[in-house]
Amino acid sequence: MRLITLCTAITVWVLSMAVTQAQETEILNKIEVLEATKERVVSEEKEALKVTVEGINQRLDLGEITEEEASTLKQREAEKHAMNIENRLAIIDNKIELLKRNDDVGVINDDTDRLVLRIGGEDDDDAFIWIGKNSRARKYDRRTTSDFVFAFGLNNVIVDGELGDDMYKLGGSRFAELGWAWKTRVFKESNWLRVKYGFSFQFNGLKPEDNQYFVDTGSQTELMTYPLELDKSKFRVDNLVFPVHFEVGPSKKIEKDTYFRYSTHKKIKLGVGGYAGFRLGTRQKLRYDDMGQEIKEKQKGNFNANNFIYGLSAYLGWRDTALYVKYDLNTIFKDNPVEQRNISLGLRFDMD
Repeated sequence: MRLITLCTAITVWVLSMAVTQAQETEILNKIEVLEATKERVVSEEKEALKVTVEGINQRLDLGEITEEEASTLKQREAEKHAMNIENRLAIIDNKIELLKRNDDVGVINDDTDRLVLRIGGEDDDDAFIWIGKNSRARKYDRRTTSDFVFAFGLNNVIVDGELGDDMYKLGGSRFAELGWAWKTRVFKESNWLRVKYGFSFQFNGLKPEDNQYFVDTGSQTELMTYPLELDKSKFRVDNLVFPVHFEVGPSKKIEKDTYFRYSTHKKIKLGVGGYAGFRLGTRQKLRYDDMGQEIKEKQKGNFNANNFIYGLSAYLGWRDTALYVKYDLNTIFKDNPVEQRNISLGLRFDMD
């Protein structure tokens, strides 16, 4: 029961962090829209002044007003539209400042005593999950941030330095990864180097070619031809790993009266590192037709797969998306005559 409760709390926490991240991204987008609106305001007022001046000139040409009256009207209209620009831009600037000032709570909310869910207790050191009032003051320098990790893409193996696309279906073999990552600035006065670390659940799938499936022969795991025509043959290894990446890339320093931040929003990031962990489970799914009846088999076992997982990984990203590659240095199976090492290529979402 305690394990279920903890898992539920972690799930709620992860979802809340993902929502907060989405809200912060939405605020940045709103600020960009407001900045663009400032240019449109100036253009609108200038265009309106131009039309008014043309009307005054027409009245002057028709003899309805004198040149002195026309000059006075033009001066009055110029002052009016200048004041319009000043007032409208001030309103927009106030909206932007309001968004920036409240970006620590994710949404615009002047009530600092609203309920929040976060890591730690009221003093950040006595509980894993805490629900309570958000009465904390904003930290002047926040060197560590966190993000939900999601990745997916193509999966295969490396055999004798070559891709095993003749053994496994290139498009049908896939991987997925879910986890949480923290990112910490290494140097106090610079943000060019960051360390990204956390935990991830990896799901590496392989679909054998030529109607084959995996057979545990006792000391080895071999690919063999199934006696019936297979509609589906899928092998999957699930791992829990702890990645560490060194991330480099430019950033923008945002300085305010009570705090400062380094922002990597809309910046290129390069991360290089690795991971280590252990295997959680191994399973195989087979589907075939036997005398007109569809049969589905789900096999769970050891399959002589390595229990200790370790490898290298890297990503190249912009905003919250990155090209992601990972390669297991350990072989998939123990004591097999043909050494197979898992390799994955796909997209990763957690860059901001």
